[in-house]
Amino acid sequence: MSMGLEAFIALRYLRPRRGRGLFSLTSGISVMGIALGVGALIAVIAVMTGFDTHLREKILGTNAHLVVMSYRGTVDDPSRVIKAAQGLSQVKAAAPFIISQGLLKTQEGTQGVVIRGVEPASEGKVTILPSCIIQGEWKALAQGGYVIIGKVMAQRMGLFLGDPVTIFTTEGRITPMGLIPRFATYRVGGIFDTGMYDFDANLVLLSLRDAQRLLGIHGVTGVEVKTRDIYKVKEVERRLISKVGYPFFARDWMEMNRNLFSALKLEKVTMFLILTLIIVVAAFNIVSTLSMTVIEKKREIGILKAMGCTTGTITRVFLLQGLIMGVVGTTTGVCLGIGVSLLLKRYHFIHLPSDVYYVTTLPVQIVPRDVIAIAISALIITLISTVYPARQAGRLDPAAALRYEG
Repeated sequence: MSMGLEAFIALRYLRPRRGRGLFSLTSGISVMGIALGVGALIAVIAVMTGFDTHLREKILGTNAHLVVMSYRGTVDDPSRVIKAAQGLSQVKAAAPFIISQGLLKTQEGTQGVVIRGVEPASEGKVTILPSCIIQGEWKALAQGGYVIIGKVMAQRMGLFLGDPVTIFTTEGRITPMGLIPRFATYRVGGIFDTGMYDFDANLVLLSLRDAQRLLGIHGVTGVEVKTRDIYKVKEVERRLISKVGYPFFARDWMEMNRNLFSALKLEKVTMFLILTLIIVVAAFNIVSTLSMTVIEKKREIGILKAMGCTTGTITRVFLLQGLIMGVVGTTTGVCLGIGVSLLLKRYHFIHLPSDVYYVTTLPVQIVPRDVIAIAISALIITLISTVYPARQAGRLDPAAALRYEG
């Protein structure tokens, strides 16, 4: 018995009794269930992948791939670490930085801020902060006496270019009058917009020299390093620390953001498993559809077996029937999922509050590998669901099937 005849019989069993349309009502419902499950799964995974990629790009854009610090608190000779880093082929650039906490005071009020001292000439080689300036100029930092603040902070505090701000540090100096916090007054020399709410709302940038004067230190907090391959940062870390030795240690972007990316990965896997249940439910519909077909076509199956069709032939007929429904449903679902993902990516129907999420719209990234994995999983689930009714049809006794037929 040729596969052509088996396919012909399978297609015939899928059609309604009058032969109009490709599928009967029950078969169509099963196909649409698979299509909706596959489409929803592709769209959700595309959004989750977009979140992961977008956050990684933003975090690695505003922060270094690797930071080298000292167990002694400050790095007194950052040039030594920078020279060692630049001697590695996997390192693209390195620059010193200072990080601390403080208070920013204006006429509108006071808020806690993160103070970050950078070297204006080399910061652009390590992060994207210089390219995020939307008002003012980055070179204002090099002139001294200026700060650059985020867009959200400027809006919240009512600050414009040239406005004075006073920054207090959390550490003070001991005087006969007691502990007096260090402070200095600067002018707003620029406003940046990274697209990351936490950065735009809390980060204040100073030149390295101004930050040292404000904090009363001579060294730096550490050295930030940008690598050529973000996934080889562990190797760079190991080689760099072996060159500079004690008391230096390093932290890479994976370690500093481990909780965030682990949560995203877990959420992606969880959503995959939950939405796969939609496909499983649709697969149960296929089981019921094929079982009903076996009962309905009991007489015809008996005739086919009486004419010489083997058990394997009848089994393959129903396997093909379920596989056809799975292929049509999966193909429709892939088209639906990719279509919805492209619409979300292009028109941004859904807007998110920036003070809650890292992004304001749903980021979408369609990864062919994910689409293929979802499609193959749907086909496997569909094929497994057809085994039981197909075997029941193949085992049907032709004598029993035709005994009470007129």
